[in-house]
Amino acid sequence: MYKKTKRILITGGAGFLGSHLCERLLRDGAEVICLDNFYTGRKSNIMHMMNDPAFTLLEHDITNPAYLQVDEVYNLACPASPVHYQYDSVQTMKTSVTGMINMLGLAKRVGGKLLQASTSEVYGDPQVHPQSESYWGYVNPTGPRACYDEGKRAAETLCFDYKRRHGLDVKVVRIFNTYGPHMDPHDGRVVSNFIVQALMNEPLTIYGDGLQTRSFCYVDDLIEGFVRMMSRDNFSGPVNLGNPCEFMVRELAEKILGMTGSKSLLLEKPLPDDDPRQRRPDITLAQQELGWTPKVTLEDGLLQTIRYFDELLSSDSRQAQQGTLKFLRRSTDKPKIQAGNG
Repeated sequence: MYKKTKRILITGGAGFLGSHLCERLLRDGAEVICLDNFYTGRKSNIMHMMNDPAFTLLEHDITNPAYLQVDEVYNLACPASPVHYQYDSVQTMKTSVTGMINMLGLAKRVGGKLLQASTSEVYGDPQVHPQSESYWGYVNPTGPRACYDEGKRAAETLCFDYKRRHGLDVKVVRIFNTYGPHMDPHDGRVVSNFIVQALMNEPLTIYGDGLQTRSFCYVDDLIEGFVRMMSRDNFSGPVNLGNPCEFMVRELAEKILGMTGSKSLLLEKPLPDDDPRQRRPDITLAQQELGWTPKVTLEDGLLQTIRYFDELLSSDSRQAQQGTLKFLRRSTDKPKIQAGNG
């Protein structure tokens, strides 16, 4: 009996998470359309897939409508680190709201399913710990992080309004800190920051006292959660996807120093506005509804991530004066935005 190949759209497909999702869905036998405007996505993340006949790259910004025939939409398009989403906060909000409307409209037209990559940032600086999906959050709607936090909250609202109004099959996942290969080495996130600084024997930047906590999920575990959520019938979420093992930021820094053998020191800087003090997911719902629990330990995941960055930093070592290391150190025309420990 003929079985139709799924045609799947991944917005933000050249980004950190999107590129891993493209790889996974191609392995699963799907036809994948990777859509990206390359604001934060990188072609190097997807070059190895370009010769696959089941893979298509489409350069496009989701704040403009897209007219495609697909079975499923994974909406991952939005800058996810403070360095990037605060640079053009209005565009960040437009991506979350206008882009969400456009992708929901596309899914409605084709009668397909849509998964929205939301975030643990909808919980803000939480007053409940750990955070379950029933917690409504503690978000500053006028602060420097609001373009991302409130944008993602609005996107969730739109998903459930389309579900109620149009019967659209939507799925919402709330992503907690995720790390792994394909991370941008200068995106300001805590894992990439620490690893790059350690490998270059530069001071590891800790914002605040380093006693704030985060939970770190390896990318392969997260992608497995995406796929399970999309295939789950009669369940829209929202559902937390993250690793419930909690670590202090200072503890993470010391672990990376030990694993890299770096001689770097720890450098404390002021804590940015609205930076959460605690962040850990309650994944009871994901365990019950998806049968999902992270498998990769922090040590194993960091080992893979350190290898990736080590290869990235050494790939142009013969041309270091004008290659990767110079690029990482260079100043840009973007304003100096504190990355925080996210």
